[in-house]
Amino acid sequence: MGNDSSHLAGIDIEDKAVEVADFWSQHTASVPKSKQLSNLTIFIGELFVNGPLWTIHTPLEKCSKNLMIYRHPCILKYISSWSKSSKFYLAVEHVRPLSHVYSTLSTLQLCIGLHSVLKALCFLHEKGKASHNNVCLASIYITDDGKWKLGGMEFSCKYTELSKEHLNKSKANRYAAAVDIHEEEHIQKPDILKEFVDAFAFFVLVAELLKSDASEDIPELEDFKALCRSGLENLNIDERPTLSDLLKHPFFNHEFILIHSFLMELPLKSDEEKLTFFSNLISSLRNFNENLVANQLSGLLLSRMVLLNSVAQTKVLSKILSFKQDGEEDEEDGPLISEGTFKEHVVPRILEIFAVRDAQIRLILLQHFKGYINGFSQEELQSYILPELLVGIKDTNDILVSCTLEALSTLVLILGANTVIGGKRARLFTDGRPTQTTQKSRQNSRKCSKSLAVELPDIPVPKPVDPLFISNLPERQRPDGEEVEILTDEVDQTAEEEIEWEDWEENQDLQATGTNTLQLEQTEILEGELATSLSNLKIETSKLKNKDISKIKNIQDIDELDIKNQKSKEQSDDIDFFQDMEPEIKSSTKYLIGSELENQNTNENSNKLNLVVTGLEEDGWGEEEWE
Repeated sequence: MGNDSSHLAGIDIEDKAVEVADFWSQHTASVPKSKQLSNLTIFIGELFVNGPLWTIHTPLEKCSKNLMIYRHPCILKYISSWSKSSKFYLAVEHVRPLSHVYSTLSTLQLCIGLHSVLKALCFLHEKGKASHNNVCLASIYITDDGKWKLGGMEFSCKYTELSKEHLNKSKANRYAAAVDIHEEEHIQKPDILKEFVDAFAFFVLVAELLKSDASEDIPELEDFKALCRSGLENLNIDERPTLSDLLKHPFFNHEFILIHSFLMELPLKSDEEKLTFFSNLISSLRNFNENLVANQLSGLLLSRMVLLNSVAQTKVLSKILSFKQDGEEDEEDGPLISEGTFKEHVVPRILEIFAVRDAQIRLILLQHFKGYINGFSQEELQSYILPELLVGIKDTNDILVSCTLEALSTLVLILGANTVIGGKRARLFTDGRPTQTTQKSRQNSRKCSKSLAVELPDIPVPKPVDPLFISNLPERQRPDGEEVEILTDEVDQTAEEEIEWEDWEENQDLQATGTNTLQLEQTEILEGELATSLSNLKIETSKLKNKDISKIKNIQDIDELDIKNQKSKEQSDDIDFFQDMEPEIKSSTKYLIGSELENQNTNENSNKLNLVVTGLEEDGWGEEEWE
């Protein structure tokens, strides 16, 4: 209690105070690294306070201790406490002082809030056997979703400790208007109910909050105000109404208050009660203003107990996790809340729930994803929803991954594939439907379609794939397992080629009809094509013959046919396949014969080391050369 071990790591406390009281100042704080404790309220007080009641604990330490002991949905929720230097810190759920906002609340909202305070006091008296001793406007706080929470428990004590001395010591710091001037006389009576201090303060609170005439039709409102006034004016405390009697008054049995109370106490209800309640809940809520429903009940309707209830999943959640368009008429089976109200009150709650890493909760949110996704802004989708969905696809739960991928497909249509998937994209698929490439095939198709009363639409030619995108894509193995390098030129050629299909539908249709007219047309077409092919073949044959004859006429001597006398590659039209196979014989000695010898002798650059043979005889070498 009050040590550094309970300090919240990484907490960021705002310097500006929300409110300054006698013993502490209220600040707003946040814990960036914690998703469950994103926003908190911090009370900061001194560690040393002078006063007869604060010899052991300071007022803030005493309040912190009581909040730790008495836990109730209508009592301020304790988070942590610690001391640092000369200060004491108390962290609770994020709340605002009721005194800042109560003037903007409707009579029904005030009624709901008073009902919550009354239940908190009954819990203290009946279960805790304790007295609050300072019920007033300053000790009540309101949460972000409109719930009233009882705080300010620095003067609380057990019934056994409630004495004249204790009341006198705390009287100077308590709310003066809520102090009964006869409480010293009442406390001396041994058989008196110990709750009289809180009962008198509650009557004062009702009189302050319900001063003006109610503009709403709330049953038994005037009777309830009259009952509270009689409790203030009656000096005999035995004749004053008790808090448990007030809880049973028809004013607190309003249908909306009963719904609110049931949702608050849902864990205590039986399965039969839950079945009856959720089966009739939506029809009951349609009788109230949607702003009141969204403000007061959105947090309760999206609580964990409701989300995991099987009856609520089928009867309630589809109407809550969706919205009707502005101006759309209210339908019996349609959404309960309009778009504007949904964005203001329900969307913040869904963002909080999306951060919860519970598989069942996430599956329920994904199940109704299409109903509420358009209620988020682009920034909320990109900064909060998308990161959570990307976490979901990495989970080991196959069902969760499947639902997450389906939600991502919906998100692609809103944020775009570049934002959701990321990376470079290219058009990798083409339209492979049959296309008509020639004018003749189009005419034949029109004839067939006319006779068969079938109209063939023009199919657009697919655009080629950009090779720059293809080159950046990762390589994949071929289906046969062989790795082959894909060249850009091959990709370009493949992408630019148009897919040509045979007109198989034409032949099938002609055979199916079996009519003589179609057969005759087909025969004429085939004969025309055959005649054209034969004509082309004759022309090619004649060209080939003329070419060969021209080559033969150019030969003047039969010696030209010898392979040794063939023309060079540049002059010949034929390809010499044996060119590279001709051997090359090198020799250091050259033998010159005839006219070549005479030319060699006149050449100044001739090699003197060459062996020159001047005369050859048929029977051998001449003897003159050796003499």
